[in-house]
Amino acid sequence: MVFGLQRRTSTPNTVRIDHLYDNPKYPGFVTIYGDLSESSSLYSILSKIAPDEIYNLGAQSHVEVSFDVPEYTSNVTGLGALRLLDAIKQLKLDVKYYQASSSEMFGRVEKDLLQNEDTPFNPQSPYGLSKVFAYHITKIYRQSYKIFAANGILFNHESPRRGLTFVTRKITIGLSRVKLGLQKVLKLGNLSASRDWGYAKDYVEGIWKILQFKMPDDFVLATGETHTIKDFAESAARLLGMNLVWRGKGIKEVGIDKRTNKTIIEVDPKYFRPCEVNYLSGDASKAKKLLGWKPKVTFKKLVEIMVKHDYDLVKKEAKEGKRVLVKKIKLLS
Repeated sequence: MVFGLQRRTSTPNTVRIDHLYDNPKYPGFVTIYGDLSESSSLYSILSKIAPDEIYNLGAQSHVEVSFDVPEYTSNVTGLGALRLLDAIKQLKLDVKYYQASSSEMFGRVEKDLLQNEDTPFNPQSPYGLSKVFAYHITKIYRQSYKIFAANGILFNHESPRRGLTFVTRKITIGLSRVKLGLQKVLKLGNLSASRDWGYAKDYVEGIWKILQFKMPDDFVLATGETHTIKDFAESAARLLGMNLVWRGKGIKEVGIDKRTNKTIIEVDPKYFRPCEVNYLSGDASKAKKLLGWKPKVTFKKLVEIMVKHDYDLVKKEAKEGKRVLVKKIKLLS
C-alpha cells in the first residue's frame, strides 16, 4: 500500500495524482488528510498505518515565494521534518525515513566548483535555510535515536509535472503560447542563473535507492552539467522552430526570434530574488559509486520532453478555446 498525505483545501489540489485514483492499475494507492504543520495529525496517521518507508517530499517549495511567506515556509519545510522524525521516535517505529534536501542549501558558492556532500551550506532564501534545518535535524535523529533517516540532496529535477510557476514550465508553456499566437512576450527574471537540471523520473529512482542502501546516509543526486536559463530558453525555442538571439544588457536584454524579428522574451525585475543564487552544479560521485545511480536523460532530451508535452497542452487550449489554462498561467505572460 502507498499512502499519500493530503492537505485539506477548499478546492482540489490533486491534479498531478488524479489519474491514480480508482485506477485498477494502482489498487494500493490512497490518500489521507493530514498536515506537516500539525503534529497530532502526523502522530495519528503514523500510529495507524505503521509504514515501512516514509518519503518526506512535502514543503513550500517555491524559492521566490519563500521570501513572501518565510514563517509558513519555515514551519512546513523545516519544522515539518522535525514533527515527522519526532513522531517516529515517540512511536518507536521500525521505519526508513527519507528527507528531501535541496541544492538550494548550498546557495552562494564559488563558480565552477561542483557541490558534493562535504560542501558547506550557504543558503540564500528562507526555503534554503528551512531545508538546511530539515537536513541537520534528520542527521541528529539518525545519530541520537538510531533511526534509519537519510538525506537526498537533489539538484533541480524537472518534468511535465513541474509546477506552472517554476521557470522551466514558464519557458516551455510561455514559448508554446507565443508560437501559437496566444501571447506576445514571455517575461523572465535572471537570465544568467545557472542550474544543474535533470529528469525527475531518474531522480525518483535515486531516492528509492537511497532508502534501499544498507545503512542510512546522505547523497547528492545531480547530473554534473550546468546550463543557464538562456540555454534552456534557446533549446526550447529551437524545438518550436524559433531562432532565438539576444540583444541588450541587464534588464534591457531581450530575446528576439530571428525568423520574425519580433521580441519574444523580456526581463522583468519583479522575478529577481532578493538574494540571487547564480550557480549550482552537483557532484553525484558518491551516489554513482555506492548506489549504482546515474541520470539517464540528457539536458537536451529533458527540454524535448517538456516542450512536446506543453506545446500539445497549449495547442489543445488554442483548439478548444478554453480559458482554464490561461487563468492558471496568467502570471507567466
